[in-house]
Amino acid sequence: MPEQKGISRVNCSHKRSPDRKNPRMIRFLLILLVACAIGACTKKRAANELGVGMDLSYPPFETIDSSGNPTGVSVDLARALGEHLGRPVRIENIPFTGLIPSLKTGKIDCVISSMTDTPERRTSISFSDPYLTIGLALLVAKDSPIQKIADVDQPGKSLAVRQGTTGEVWARANLKNAKIIALEKEASAVLEVVQGKADAFLYDQMSVWKNAREQAGTTRALLSPVQNENWAVGLRLDDAPLRERINEFLKSYRASGGFERLGDKHLGEQKKAFIQQGIPFYF
Repeated sequence: MPEQKGISRVNCSHKRSPDRKNPRMIRFLLILLVACAIGACTKKRAANELGVGMDLSYPPFETIDSSGNPTGVSVDLARALGEHLGRPVRIENIPFTGLIPSLKTGKIDCVISSMTDTPERRTSISFSDPYLTIGLALLVAKDSPIQKIADVDQPGKSLAVRQGTTGEVWARANLKNAKIIALEKEASAVLEVVQGKADAFLYDQMSVWKNAREQAGTTRALLSPVQNENWAVGLRLDDAPLRERINEFLKSYRASGGFERLGDKHLGEQKKAFIQQGIPFYF
């Protein structure tokens, strides 16, 4: 290739004397040192954070508000826990099926995400004392003849469940005849019922009540519990000290009326409706 005019090979090979100071390099090194110092401070602060995993797609317990911020029962509970522990809280939005793996690998310190304490889950993680008791219930079409779970477990019937939930676990263990449709999102399972593709959706009572209200023209809720279950804080198996402190917090928070305040703030209408139907409320 011919040489470009006006450029000497000699000049190109002697851009700057090696012993001459480079102001740009000095500035770069100073910036790098400051960044490293800031990074070290940030890392130190992060070490004291309480990383709480949630699937923020489950209102009114854990969701995202119109400004993009986490909100709900579990969010307030996590922040109150952080206050009790004297640790800033970092909420990690993780799909429900990824919560336990994230906990086990240390990405988060605990799970507060409407997670049921089950024998199966206890093989890989531990749980705090329960903070809420709730039941599985059915969402069915408004004109459906179904009145109980036995009406669903029939040849030709289908039941929608959400993947990774106790609804799916219970259905697979107990239903012998119905087809089980496992879906990732709650809204997708509700849509199966609305569109007549599933005869029922098995989920927790609170969500079933909420969805029946939102889809009042096409669905209804069967709130009598199929089974009762306890929600608790999930922790690593080897984190007994944090488990002990969380149990202390739950006891004091309940005694001070904290759970009643959460119910009034986030679940006022639901609480009233359940009391009217003679169904025990959760906290």
